[in-house]
This record gives sequence, C-alpha cells and structure tokens, in this order.
Amino acid sequence: MSNRAAISVILPTYNESGNIALLIDRLKTVLKSIPHEIIVVDDNSPDRTWEIVEKISEKNPWVRVIRRIEDRGLSSAVLTGMAVANGEVFAVMDADLQHDESILPEMFRAIHDDRMDICIGSRGIEGGSYGNWSATRRFMSWVAAFMAKVMLPVNVKDPMSGFFVISRETYQKSADKINPRGFKILLEFIGRSRGLAIKEIGYTFKNRIHGETKLSSSVIKNYLIALWDLRFGKYVTPTFLMYCLVGASGVLVYSLVLAACRVLVLQDFFSGLLLRMDPNSFSMLAAVETSIISNYFLNNYFTFYERRHSGKKKIAGFVKFQLVSLLGLIVQIGVFQMLQANGFLIGILSEGFRNIFNNALGIVVATVSNYYLNLNFTWRKN
Repeated sequence: MSNRAAISVILPTYNESGNIALLIDRLKTVLKSIPHEIIVVDDNSPDRTWEIVEKISEKNPWVRVIRRIEDRGLSSAVLTGMAVANGEVFAVMDADLQHDESILPEMFRAIHDDRMDICIGSRGIEGGSYGNWSATRRFMSWVAAFMAKVMLPVNVKDPMSGFFVISRETYQKSADKINPRGFKILLEFIGRSRGLAIKEIGYTFKNRIHGETKLSSSVIKNYLIALWDLRFGKYVTPTFLMYCLVGASGVLVYSLVLAACRVLVLQDFFSGLLLRMDPNSFSMLAAVETSIISNYFLNNYFTFYERRHSGKKKIAGFVKFQLVSLLGLIVQIGVFQMLQANGFLIGILSEGFRNIFNNALGIVVATVSNYYLNLNFTWRKN
C-alpha cells in the first residue's frame, strides 16, 4: 500500500443537506479499517449542502468538498471527483442514503485483493433487491438491463446502478473516452471499454429519508440516448439522431394538416381571405408552417434540451428556426432541380423513381445543412 488513501469515496450531490452529514458519519464507521477519503462534489446546491460539508471538513481533513458554480450533471461531477482523488480505488455512490454503504469494504476487496476492474453494487443479482419499488419500476429496470445487454458488450445484471467501485488504473485507461454528459457514468465505463473484469455484489435499495428523488420524465429519453451514443455515437451523434426523428415527425404533421385542409375544405375558406390565394397553395403553406412550428418546439425540448430557449427567448429562437427552415426548403428544391437538369440517373431509373430519388437526396442535403445551422445559429451555445 502506498501513502495515499486506499479508497476515495466520491459523492455527487445536489440538495442533500438532510442526508450528507449522516452519510459521512456512516462511511467513517464502515471504512474505519481502510485508509480513506471522502470527496463531495456539489453542484452549488440551493440548500447549501456544500456549506455543511465545509464545516465537517474543518475537523475531518479526510473530507473534501468541491463546489461547482457553473458545471452541472451527475456524470461530470463524478469525473471531477475522480480527477482529484488520491485513492488507489474509487467508490461512487449517491448521497441520498439509498445505497448500502455496509458493502463498501467487500467491494473494495474485490478490486484491491481480487484484482477486479469494477465492482458493482447490484440490485439485480441474488442477495440484491429493489426494495419497495413498484412493479412498473421493476419492469422498467428489467427492460433497461435487457436493452443494455443487446446494444452493449456488457454482461451485468444491474447496468443502471449508480453504486460502484473502480480501480484507479481502469479509470485512467478509460477517462479520455468517457462522455461527461453521459446519462449513467457506470454505463460509460463498461460501455466504452472491452475485456473488463467485473463483479457484482448484491444489496437492498433503501427508501429515501430526506429530500426529493431526482427521477423525472426525461429518464427514459436520456437512457435511450445514452445507449445510442455508446453503441453508434461515433457514426451518428444522438443529437443528430434526435434532429432527424423530429424532422420525420414534421413530415407526418405536414401530411396530416394537408389532408385536413383538403378534407374539411378549409382551404377554400381561408384562401378567399388571402386575396384569393390558390386553394392548393394555401393548403401547402398551412401544412409547411404547422410542421415548422411543431419541429421548433420538439427540437427545443428534446434535441437541444441543454441549450433550450425559455421565456421571451423562444420568440427569437423561433424566428431563427423559421429562417433556417425556409433556407432548407430552398436548398432541397435547388438540389432536386440541379439533379434533374443534369439528367442524374437517366437510363438507370424510371422517371418516377428518379424523381423520388433526387428529391430524397435534396432532403438529405437540406437536413444536414439545417442541422448545422440550427446547432450553431438557432441554438448556439452562449
């Protein structure tokens, strides 16, 4: 053993003032025979969790706190803690008292003595339990684990666990591959590395005592995005995938509005109000504009969630998106006309299929150009 701590326990926190002191006290007891340090990485909690830890650290030098003013997110908080940790082994757990700290010594020995790369506190193996979870949450967890096995090179029962121990060596080999915005930091480590020696130790998931759960309706979306990024991210980014899916939904909206205008004869009524606009032109205009509005709000909430517009910024954002969308329409038509004028695929495809293919190429070019314009103009990072 070197002079450094044998184990560094990293606790990412946000509004855990009611739990953090109790957890630190429990960790001190359970790790009394193992040289250790505790690193709390707090995302500037409004309840001043970081201040409580600062006071604790005044009398306990093995406790440290990092207060992050600008950065946010559980995965990046864990990586921040690992970057400054002194331990030979890193342990990651939540600060809400739902993880069972009593198995930490056994998890430590799995890395230190048995030479495992990662040891997971698992709810899915024999000896583990999800506690009082509802049947719905248990089913969702099973589906999540099944999807991870299908899409990733993992063979663990609880890939969604936020409770694990990893060797310093494994961390150092993987650090440059990890996405700091990833949904689950454990998924990042086991999904981006090959040939890891992994062990799972069962524990019972406890009920939260203080504070509120961090679960939200976006969990499923974020998990699916994380799996895609780990499996196919080097080919197609999750952001571009979401942008394409939203675009596909816009095609559906366009078709439905166009059909509704024609079936309900709205085109005849409204086109009469607009200086006798051609009814078919009105239907197409209404369908295009509705699809643009739909695409803007879906992209704002899903595709560019971390950069999303709020309040009055939505007005400026929509105007920018409208301009980019109209430019994309011009690009699409321009590419189609250019291919048609140059006789692209004449003699290879029939005229009908050639029109479809050339239009599809126009859509692809417009989609790619619109994506980068929206990424760097409409939803540009401040």
